Amino acid sequence: MTKKYDKEFKIQTVRLIQEEGKTVAQVARELGLHENTVYRWLAEFKQDGANAFPGSGQLKPDDNALRDLQKELRELREENEILKKAMHYFAKDRR
Repeated sequence: MTKKYDKEFKIQTVRLIQEEGKTVAQVARELGLHENTVYRWLAEFKQDGANAFPGSGQLKPDDNALRDLQKELRELREENEILKKAMHYFAKDRR
């Protein structure tokens, strides 16, 4: 079973390295974590800052915005297709 760590724990872990100058190996040993886990958290924090570690099932704000725009685009394309079909249907009636 995989342990789950909350966002605050991950941020505090990263701060031990960045602000207190501890090594990844030292922090991992002190907290009982695998070094690779700490390296991954460090990389995520460096890349995304305050938006890192959004939580289970949550998206980062940029990913969430992209998903919403993709959904809107699909819906608009569907509506456009319906309108095209309706236009052709009504155009036939006029002849």
